[in-house]
Amino acid sequence: MASDFSLATYAPRAPITGERNLNLDLQEQIPKPYLARALVAVDQSHPNGTEGRDHHNLSVLQQHVAFFDRNKDGIIYPWETYQGFRAIGCGVFLSLSAGFLINFLLGYSTQPGWIPSPLLPIYIKNIHKCKHGSDSETYDTEGRFDPSKFDAIFSKYANTYSDALTGDELHAMLRANRNLTDFIGRVIASAEWRLLYSLAKDERGVLHREAIRGLFDGSLFELLAEKRKRE
Repeated sequence: MASDFSLATYAPRAPITGERNLNLDLQEQIPKPYLARALVAVDQSHPNGTEGRDHHNLSVLQQHVAFFDRNKDGIIYPWETYQGFRAIGCGVFLSLSAGFLINFLLGYSTQPGWIPSPLLPIYIKNIHKCKHGSDSETYDTEGRFDPSKFDAIFSKYANTYSDALTGDELHAMLRANRNLTDFIGRVIASAEWRLLYSLAKDERGVLHREAIRGLFDGSLFELLAEKRKRE
């Protein structure tokens, strides 16, 4: 039998461990929550990932970006990033900025060779090389989805509602996730989450768990695009 302290998640002389709690019952709610999933984004309500969605044998991180591959050739060019942002309801200026900045910052890391392409392509098969710091660590370094890290977003920061974040709680999470000297990671993480909040918050200004899970596997983008078409 393990001693009580060997399973403790709170250290009395480290008060922060009491302020940011972990879900002690997660293993009873999700099979093997410590096992990062390569193909699906799972949680308590979605033990098999997004229902009815074909993962196409892509990693969860690859699925996250695949929406922006508009012609499905495995490469995302700046104009496709622009088209994807417009499809989910972003304005022209933001979409133009995203089309340039995202491909400029991420493209080279995914390229198969050393010579940079002036077209700034992002190769989906190498998107794991673009994982940045100061994030929730829900993606591992290979692009898998870690259920325990995803759940910790809510156990640590969702104090008002158990399965949603308010704007203030989102800001607290971003501050807490900052890594020392990681300026680029901080900026990217902040931009990603604030954009998500602006697009997916409800009328009370609350960002729900399902919207966040949908961000990770890309299903949220499809829902936003369908909603915009109907409007």
